[in-house]
Amino acid sequence: MSNLPSKDQIVEWLSAHPGQSGKREVARAFGIKGSDRIPLKRMLRELEADGVIARGPRRKLLPAGDLPPVAVLRVLPPDADGDLWASPEQWEHTTPPPRIHITLKRGDPAPGAGDRVLTKIHKADDGWTGRVIRKIGSGPTKVVGIYRHGVEAGRIVPVDKKSDTEYLIAPGDRNGARDGELVEGERVGPKNRLGLPRARIIERLGDPGAPKSVSLIAIHEHGIPDAFPESTVKEALRARPVPLGKREDLRDLPLITIDPSDARDHDDAVCAMPDPENDGGHVVWVVIADVAHYVTPGSALDQEARRRGNSTYFPDRVVPMLPEQLSGDLCSLHEGVDRPTIAVRMRFGPDGRKLGHSFHRGLMRSPASLSYEQAQAAIDGQPDEATADLLDPVLRPLWAAYRAVLQARATRAPLNLDLPERKIVLSDAGEVTSVAFRDRFDAHKLIEEFMIQANVCAAETLEAKKSALLYRVHEEPTVEKLDALREIVAACGLTLAKGQVLHTRHLNALLDGAAGTQNAELVNLSVLRSMTQAYYAPENFSHFGLNLRRYAHFTSPIRRYADLIVHRALITAHGWGKDGLSHEETLILDQTAEHISQTERRSMLAERDTTDRYLAAFLAERVGQEFAGRVSGIARFGLFVKLDETGADGLIPISKLGTEYFRHDPDAQTLTGERSGTVIGLGQPVTVRLADAVPVTGGLLLELLSLDGTALARPRQGKGRGGKGGAPKRALAKAKIRRNKSRKSRG
Repeated sequence: MSNLPSKDQIVEWLSAHPGQSGKREVARAFGIKGSDRIPLKRMLRELEADGVIARGPRRKLLPAGDLPPVAVLRVLPPDADGDLWASPEQWEHTTPPPRIHITLKRGDPAPGAGDRVLTKIHKADDGWTGRVIRKIGSGPTKVVGIYRHGVEAGRIVPVDKKSDTEYLIAPGDRNGARDGELVEGERVGPKNRLGLPRARIIERLGDPGAPKSVSLIAIHEHGIPDAFPESTVKEALRARPVPLGKREDLRDLPLITIDPSDARDHDDAVCAMPDPENDGGHVVWVVIADVAHYVTPGSALDQEARRRGNSTYFPDRVVPMLPEQLSGDLCSLHEGVDRPTIAVRMRFGPDGRKLGHSFHRGLMRSPASLSYEQAQAAIDGQPDEATADLLDPVLRPLWAAYRAVLQARATRAPLNLDLPERKIVLSDAGEVTSVAFRDRFDAHKLIEEFMIQANVCAAETLEAKKSALLYRVHEEPTVEKLDALREIVAACGLTLAKGQVLHTRHLNALLDGAAGTQNAELVNLSVLRSMTQAYYAPENFSHFGLNLRRYAHFTSPIRRYADLIVHRALITAHGWGKDGLSHEETLILDQTAEHISQTERRSMLAERDTTDRYLAAFLAERVGQEFAGRVSGIARFGLFVKLDETGADGLIPISKLGTEYFRHDPDAQTLTGERSGTVIGLGQPVTVRLADAVPVTGGLLLELLSLDGTALARPRQGKGRGGKGGAPKRALAKAKIRRNKSRKSRG
């Protein structure tokens, strides 16, 4: 017994020999024989039960969270930078599987998403890397489309407007699908050089023309999980209301929620009052639902929330991050019921500068749940039954604090883009009744500003306590994008000087200079396109758009996993309980950040595609009508126009611009007619005719009638360039494919 190694020695030895050792190899390494193997096996079982070591392939032992030197991986989709990643095909630990960066030798073919690859794995200082030994099998390609029945074989015609590939369906692979039905299929068999690829139908989704199909298409097309596993639902059903216990009692605070009138969850509440320690100053409370109490690390709820990353919002439904029992009930700050919260109390001076803040874990009860319209109407002198008694004690102190904070915001000068948000109104049957732009009141801006302040407080507190966290990062624009922006605004008579450290105030000067002119929309769009994509990271690279040194998402844990991580970090940092950020979670924060950044982009694309389809359905009955709009995009194959009335984007193929040749300048974002000298650029006002609308793909095909108020000569009719020979739907589909390729080539 005396020569038995310690548990630390065993783990150290396994780390040096990952995936190569079982019980026999451990015993041989430490010279343990005979009956001494019995206590060794007991030590190994204890280490495994404690989660310190785990079983790898062929039952070999390795430190928990480690990977063997060779393993079968499943390839993930490329990230925004085009890098390839993979995860272990088999992973039995409670922590999320690690992501392995796939490196390729020059000339090696890149594996595709879903492929199974045998990989040699190496642990580097900044994570795992893998070199593919060989591909074992290809992952199935999923396709959502319309099934078209044929005598010998059927076909799936994809609804994705970026795809021009149809798929053959053998009679035995129809799964009962009927002609014209919306289906989901997966590719089968090897890729053929000749002929169409084959697929089989794995799910029938119903009538593609049904209103509910619009968001359903996006859900399946983008792979958004929309059904909760049974284990997750059971955990949610076991959840119960939280008593006061050791929490701070915040139920006497006049905390109200202010949300959209159709809000499905309420995860933040606010109140304000004069600061007794600061003449003319204000105390503001921002109180957030304590989701971390219900969704604990490693639980089924946690694993599913992380997998989804965020809620996805469509005009007719929400695909929530958490089950309804939590998102719509126990974690939602409904009026008149006790709810657990994590709150921040902030003190502001008369000039709006933040003087200090503190975090609290408490229990609240909201006296009222208001809509933005209700709150704004009350402040504007038209209170209703719900707001009349709240006006003096609750709403006016909130607005007074907001006016003070606005002074500090003006000094900070965050990016001030003016981009109206569309609102699609649906009937009870799910059909589009109207498309308008959302009203934006001071009530919206008040809540937005106080949420920003609370998010800053979370980042500052966790930094001060030296805690791990996820930052919301927004880096400054690249040199290339700024050069392109300079060319565009120069054509509008505005200047963005070179050789200076870029600040948001420089871009705001451009926006202010264009305000009220015909170039206002062009400049706003151009500044927006010069921005980089915001993302999550465990390192702080600041937030350029908000002009903040540090920023973390804290205020929406019902719908964003990043906020839940920040809540757990605050719980651990303050010693509030055992449901805080675990050590295992801190080790994989970089993987979590990358994953939820990807799920956020996935949701944005799905929401955008759904909006496009609803707009196309709304406009389908108006084919042939004329619309005013502005040029919103320029490409080699044509131009895109945003319609003033609905904000919908449509395509004018270059072949429809007339008989002359148009030269494309990608830097200046213009098309120039070689014979006429006509220049078409971003932001120009146009009149167009709607030539076609395809609801199932969301595509709109337009004809250009006038540019800058000047009517254009009609192109010659016939089968040649600019004539009627090509079917509008086919032209639209091909142009969409070229647009997608153009986007990829631009990175």
